[in-house]
Amino acid sequence: MEIVEGIGIGLAVILGAFLILFIRRAVVTRSGGIIRLSVRTTTVLDGRGWSPGFGRFVGDELRWYRMFSFAVRPRRVLSRETLTVERRRLPEGQERMSMPADWIILRCTSRHAPVEIAMARSTVTGFSSWLEAAPPGAVSPRMASQDWPAA
Repeated sequence: MEIVEGIGIGLAVILGAFLILFIRRAVVTRSGGIIRLSVRTTTVLDGRGWSPGFGRFVGDELRWYRMFSFAVRPRRVLSRETLTVERRRLPEGQERMSMPADWIILRCTSRHAPVEIAMARSTVTGFSSWLEAAPPGAVSPRMASQDWPAA
C-alpha cells in the first residue's frame, strides 16, 4: 500500500508542476504580442545551446521567457534602442535537428553582448518591423541586409 501511495504522490507532483507551467504561460501571454522564439544561451558547442521559449513585446522591449521554467520574470530582455541585427542565416548542422525547418537565425548585438535568436520565417518580418518602428524622435536601429538568405 505504501508503494501505491508513493506513486500517487509522485504523479500528483508531476501533474502539479505541469499545471503551474501552463498557468504561468497563460498569465504571461494573456495580453498578446507573443511569438515563438529560441535563444542561444551558450556557444560552448557549435550548433548547440538553443533554449526554446516565447517572446513578448512590451513597448520598446522584447522579453524572452523560457518555455519550461517556473520563473515569472523574463530570462532575457532585449531593448529596441540598443538592438541591431548583424546577420541572418538558416540553421546549420546540429541546429537543423533542434528547430523547425522554416526558422531563421538572427545574430544581433545589444548593449550587453551579442545574442542569437531563432524564429519562424514569417515572424522575422514582424520582428523587423517592430525593430525599425522606433518612437518619434528616436533613431531607428540599422538592419544589415547584405547577407540575408532569400525568402
